[in-house]
Amino acid sequence: MYRAIIVCIDFRDHSFEESIDEIKLLVASAGATILDILLGKRDRPDAAMFAGKGKIEELAKLVSDRKADLVVFNHAISPVQQRNVERLVKCRTLDRTSLILDIFAQRARTHEGKVQVELAQLTHLATRLIRGWTHLERQKGGIGLRGPGETQLETDRRLLGFRVKSLKRKLAIIEKQRKTRRRSRNRRGVLKISLVGYTNAGKSSLFNRLTKAKSLAANQLFATLDTTTRKLAYVNQTEFVMSDTVGFVRDLPHALVEAFKATLEETADSDVLFHVVDASSRSAEFEMKQVQTVLREIGAESVPQIYIFNKIDLTNLKPGIQRLSCGTIKQVNLSALSGDGVEQFRELFPELLLLTDWKKISEKSISVLDQQVS
Repeated sequence: MYRAIIVCIDFRDHSFEESIDEIKLLVASAGATILDILLGKRDRPDAAMFAGKGKIEELAKLVSDRKADLVVFNHAISPVQQRNVERLVKCRTLDRTSLILDIFAQRARTHEGKVQVELAQLTHLATRLIRGWTHLERQKGGIGLRGPGETQLETDRRLLGFRVKSLKRKLAIIEKQRKTRRRSRNRRGVLKISLVGYTNAGKSSLFNRLTKAKSLAANQLFATLDTTTRKLAYVNQTEFVMSDTVGFVRDLPHALVEAFKATLEETADSDVLFHVVDASSRSAEFEMKQVQTVLREIGAESVPQIYIFNKIDLTNLKPGIQRLSCGTIKQVNLSALSGDGVEQFRELFPELLLLTDWKKISEKSISVLDQQVS
């Protein structure tokens, strides 16, 4: 198991404390032991070493004293900054993006998930090939030393490009299959529900409680990676299906969003989203805003939403459905773990069919919630 030191630099970010909690969970989810956290403050990143030479020298001493074998930056750092830091601290160094990609690689179980993760990793790697090796100058001449007419860097880029194209072709086939399944559900008049929310909000636990499925539910970030869909119930002759989706996180790597586009389109194509919120989280409001940001990025911002405040067993919230004065659903309070409020939540499903204008009603609800959050 890796022994890690985390580097967190405060650039006057109002959510700095919450980001520290999150990177600790990310490192733990990746399977590493956290030895220490090095904190610092700056107005802007240092061009050469991100945190500044003095802070990196302090890091090098900490790595040596604690015998760490991994350094994790709670930021996205450039390839040049990464190499400069590694050269000074003499320890493998990862940034936040690389760490999230590694966690996704560990979690992928289905063929589709593995293809998506590999594409995201290669897309990220493509930006880090420049000067990534010491032997990338022109190949040597002489008998037995003449190369194929290109540098090792160019060879790596070409081979990587071939693999990326192959993965994109596979994902195109998967996307076509998904569209076929969606058309079939639409013809049958199936009402599609997707669970969305910040990672570790309890989506899989709620999914299992409602559908009696056995999806992995663990107290770790990105426990769910591969989308699972189950038939939920028949209400007034209408079939309901529910999908458990990957959790979102702040600064989700763009390469991941692109690679998981086929999966995330299932969310955008839903009839309604159940936005699961960890009611016990001290940064719940921030997490709600981050989820809305990702939903906008994948084109799902116009899909009607109902907010579900989960984990009320860890709070003083009472189970049940809260409504606005006009009768519109404001939020649902429940605990997927204990089951409190779940049956009241089930009673809400017939009401979904009575709403003739989902978008209009949802926009009212979301507008009120956004005002409360701000």
